Amino acid sequence: MIFMMKKRLKRPSQIPLRWRLTIWYLLTLGVILLLFAAFLYWQLQRSLYDQVDTTLQLAASQALINVDAEGDTIAFQNIENPANAAQPQNDDLTFYLLATDGALVDQLGRETAVPPQTSFQPGYVTISTKEDRWRIFTQAVAADNAAGWVQVVQNLDPIDETLEKLLTQMTIGLPLALALAGIGGLFLASRALQPVARITHTAESISGSDLNRRIQYQGPADELGRLAHTFDAMLDRLQAAFERERRFTGDAAHELRTPLAALKGRIGVTLSRPRPVPEYTDTLQEMEGQVDRLIHLSNDLLFMARLDQGERPLQLEPIVLRDFLGAIMDQVSPLAEAKQIALRETILDDLTIRGDIDLLIRLFLNLLDNAIKYTPEGGQVTIAAQLENKQVNITIADTGPGIPAEHLPHLFERFYRVEEDRARRGRGNGQSGAGLGLAIAYEIVRAHGGQLAVESQINQGTTFVVHLPKP
Repeated sequence: MIFMMKKRLKRPSQIPLRWRLTIWYLLTLGVILLLFAAFLYWQLQRSLYDQVDTTLQLAASQALINVDAEGDTIAFQNIENPANAAQPQNDDLTFYLLATDGALVDQLGRETAVPPQTSFQPGYVTISTKEDRWRIFTQAVAADNAAGWVQVVQNLDPIDETLEKLLTQMTIGLPLALALAGIGGLFLASRALQPVARITHTAESISGSDLNRRIQYQGPADELGRLAHTFDAMLDRLQAAFERERRFTGDAAHELRTPLAALKGRIGVTLSRPRPVPEYTDTLQEMEGQVDRLIHLSNDLLFMARLDQGERPLQLEPIVLRDFLGAIMDQVSPLAEAKQIALRETILDDLTIRGDIDLLIRLFLNLLDNAIKYTPEGGQVTIAAQLENKQVNITIADTGPGIPAEHLPHLFERFYRVEEDRARRGRGNGQSGAGLGLAIAYEIVRAHGGQLAVESQINQGTTFVVHLPKP
């Protein structure tokens, strides 16, 4: 039972977001309106009571003008004609004139149910009866040899009625205002969340075989607009990644199938009838070459997968370029000599970088091997290194046939091969690659925080530039 209750508590709310936003909006608005109404009520009450107190004090001051001594007692003047007295013309006021012992001496104004107060404390006091509430102001009186007290009384019922009407209007108005605000808030929330609904609908309609749907938001560039545009950009990246992976899978399957088909064919032909030992030896040698091709392709695929997943962390160390590139050129010089290709180098002294030496060896061996492979006999391959704009630029240029301009943007894609004159001339000797060499080189440079660029013109050669950050 307890487990089920905990499970229920952990379940997410099923209330739609627009309703939750509206509820929170109403709660916030209700608290604000309630506080404002309470402040308004308190401020009006205070203002009305201040007006009453000011009226009572002014009336008492004017009434004192009409107080005169008669022997040892005090009385209002013109008592026979109160309308001519100098007290304020206010029918709601009652004036009491009291002796020092509290005896009522004189009275002006309306009749009231509140008797004079004999606890003589100068100032204001509020008296409540069964039906009414009264405000009383008491002030001392001195005239010749006589003394006493004057009290001014006013009924508070009009003020209480005013406050009660205001309270009633607030009680009716606040729920009505909240109801109207709730309707408006729900409308605005629904309207504001329309892009979210479109995002949800688009996301539900997307599958692995159809990534062409987009939100195409046309509204303002607010938070939801940026979310919609970000979602569309994410779908663009996902579609590109899916297409790249689909193409990668297809190309990998094709590259693996070719040597496997060759192996299968050679085995079938060899087993079709008995053959002399030399033919078996030739067949096994051809099969060994196909197996070597499979091993090389598998190693390249595994290497690319490790780079993509970050399973091979870089082992960075300082590298002196002159010594490092010189050793690389010594390794490829036999290939260049076999084709009578001249190797040239222009490398500044004391130029260093920080990198993973194993990966960089593979990078530059790949680039130099390609340059030699696609350069005709008697050509030239040049490698240069220089410092420019706080980065090291390493250039490898050949005098080969060049690459058509339409292929340059795709040259670093996996399994992409240029089947033009450059490819035919370079592979006329039977050498064939899987189209992963430049893709691996690109990933190695990117892992070092650099960039790999290529420039080429037909019949004028190709130049690869490796940009690496200076340590």
